[in-house]
Amino acid sequence: MISFTIALCLLVVGYFCYGRLVERVFAPDNRTTPATALNDGVDYVPMKPWRIFMIQFLNIAGLGPIFGAIMGAKFGLASYFWIVFGCIFGGAMHDYFSGMLSMRNEGCNLPELHGKYLGEPFRQFSRIFTAILLLLTAAVFVSGPAGLLSEMTPDYMTTMFWIVVIFIYYMVATMLPVDKIIGRIYPLFAVALLFMAAGVLVMLYVRHPQLPEVYEGVRNTHPAGLEIFPMMFISIACGAISGFHATQSPLMARCMTSERQGRWIFYGAMVTEGVVALIWAAAAIYFFGEHGYDESNAAVVVKTITSDWLGTFGGVLAVLGVVAAPITSGDTALRSARLIIADMLHISQVRISKRLLVSVPLFLLTLAFLAYSLHDKDGFNVIWRYFACANQSLAVLTLWTMSVYMWHHKGWWHVMTLLPAIFMTSVCGTYILYAPEGFHLPYGLSVGISLLVSFAFTAQFYWLMRHKRLYNP
Repeated sequence: MISFTIALCLLVVGYFCYGRLVERVFAPDNRTTPATALNDGVDYVPMKPWRIFMIQFLNIAGLGPIFGAIMGAKFGLASYFWIVFGCIFGGAMHDYFSGMLSMRNEGCNLPELHGKYLGEPFRQFSRIFTAILLLLTAAVFVSGPAGLLSEMTPDYMTTMFWIVVIFIYYMVATMLPVDKIIGRIYPLFAVALLFMAAGVLVMLYVRHPQLPEVYEGVRNTHPAGLEIFPMMFISIACGAISGFHATQSPLMARCMTSERQGRWIFYGAMVTEGVVALIWAAAAIYFFGEHGYDESNAAVVVKTITSDWLGTFGGVLAVLGVVAAPITSGDTALRSARLIIADMLHISQVRISKRLLVSVPLFLLTLAFLAYSLHDKDGFNVIWRYFACANQSLAVLTLWTMSVYMWHHKGWWHVMTLLPAIFMTSVCGTYILYAPEGFHLPYGLSVGISLLVSFAFTAQFYWLMRHKRLYNP
């Protein structure tokens, strides 16, 4: 428990120290925010900071900090390092800058930021790529919670029954103004998710299970022998760094009434998610040590730990928190997709008929992805792997975007975003070349090529910056 406790403390210290540094570098001020200047009663709606924090936390949580951390825990104690340092220096910084840059640009969506700082071709590519990622997110965040709910309810409430219920909820939440459903019930779901994490954390210290320690050595314990680099860095996405988060930050950037709320809402929500991921990584390491590392069903890990440690009532509340997280990320994914398409086509979203015009095709495409995941026995796993890879690739694109902004506005502080951009480029490059769903090249060759590509990207970045070939304020 010593290594776990130190990791937990580092996350908290990271928020107060590095989070404060990130805030000082960006330098928020008292300018008028989009929520006030562009209030339309639908997507631009001022809300209280504590409510925005809860919504942001739930938006970015999804299955990632729980299922992702459990899958990442198969690699052993290395998961601690990635969750802690990836969250502090990568994910939380990534979420903060993406949210604050959106605020500085009238609450614009992620593809518009990519276009502004990287050029028009990236804007068009990002619109398509991000929309597909969001639809994949909505699809994978239906069947997972539907399966858990079917296990908790009478037999006639099958997985298909819950899929239908959840998707109907998706459609309603996507269409209504942000403060009608999302602003009212998300804080309650966030409390359930935090209760679950707090309950498991308390039981970790009450039971004081024998967990491996860093001083005993860090070894790869994955039952399939997968390489820690890059596989663990793709598996643990939302608990460390996730491109999906940058699609959600603009939703809340349109509701904030002061830039000074940014560190708590964006950086703080990500650190909170890192804490949840760390708790579940530790609980999963204990579970795998007791039951064997060949256990592959993350839902079984969640159900077993919560029911055994928290009792029947606490276990139900905990699982409801786990169910709420992906459901509420799925509907905001569709909401983000609606806004991206609406901005691209310049379709006002004030009237519900216009929202329907954009949303119906998105609903149909999401159903197509969902149908594939249900039809093929390995469909869900395939879609999840594509989602994970696309998710981290989007983070790479966003980190390079931030680096362009930082170069022009913050001088040498651009290394704050550039170093994570280089690292994540090598992670995604290696994964695409090495993974079975990629080119399946030999491991050494995949790493070598990805490192060369990362070096080439860095050299190209500095050349473009010095010759003012990209964004020039």
